[in-house]
Amino acid sequence: MAARRAGARTRAPARTRLPPVPAGAIPRDLKAVVLEIEGRRVALSNLQKVFWPKLGITKGDLLRYYLEVAPVLLPHVRDRAMVMRRYPDGAEGKSFFMKRAPEPRPDWIEVCGIAHAEGKVPYPMVQDLASLLWLVNLGCIDLNQWYARCDAVDRPDYLHFDLDPGAKVAFAQVLEAALIVHEALDGLGLPSYAKTTGSRGMHVYVPIVRGPLQDDVWAFAKALSHELAARHAAVVTAEYATARRPANRVHLDYNQNGWGRTLASVYSVRPSPRAAVSMPVTWSEVARGFALEDFRLDNAPARIRRRGDLWSPLLASRGRARLDRFL
Repeated sequence: MAARRAGARTRAPARTRLPPVPAGAIPRDLKAVVLEIEGRRVALSNLQKVFWPKLGITKGDLLRYYLEVAPVLLPHVRDRAMVMRRYPDGAEGKSFFMKRAPEPRPDWIEVCGIAHAEGKVPYPMVQDLASLLWLVNLGCIDLNQWYARCDAVDRPDYLHFDLDPGAKVAFAQVLEAALIVHEALDGLGLPSYAKTTGSRGMHVYVPIVRGPLQDDVWAFAKALSHELAARHAAVVTAEYATARRPANRVHLDYNQNGWGRTLASVYSVRPSPRAAVSMPVTWSEVARGFALEDFRLDNAPARIRRRGDLWSPLLASRGRARLDRFL
């Protein structure tokens, strides 16, 4: 266990902070471009390659989206190892996972070395706009960051519940399940925040004070999930074995809190048919109801400009729960 507790971070040289590049800096009439961002040159390729054929959304459109939302997205992924899922042929093509930062790579890409059975693996980190665009240019449609920061990779600063609907579950039941989790956490005095997955489900997060180990966070999520499944058996299940899991229940997937697991980050575009975005929502919005298709690559930036970063409490030092009092 001790080998997990601290990652070896490799820092890039200090740099001058400059204003973000405007979205129009990625041209629509070129197949490739090199951007100058904060003194760094970022090569972007295959900009006109179609990533969502039915929507006509290109790789360039995906990069423009991430460039536009970078000011609110970057604080949520900074200083965390990134597990890459690459879609070289777009959302409908085959994908593959990568942990190790590819070689060659720019010397300004910071990495977090995490010990595994096969040795220390250098995961890339998204520290700024240049590294964000570099990673997305590799074909990473969504962003999947480590649950803990690199200086203590086995001590998360949040726990979460992945609400994964069965095949026969309507989204209204997912919303009901989210409210069940929220009510239970409220009863324990734990703050909770919701976002869509950008797929079929929802995520509920609890910001916690760093301290408990990953296994302890997992154990708490498991215990609460099983308790809620017992109380609300008609709505949710905590059965992990797929073969035994009811298709008409929402699965409270506590195992996503386990070592090395990840979930798509807030504001990530997902490889879904509508290019949906993992979007923070208020609990009043959950209670009123909405459709997952309401939050998409083409309209998410406008919502963010209008509502601000609803996920900002996950970054705040105040208002974090002390999970150790339940362990």
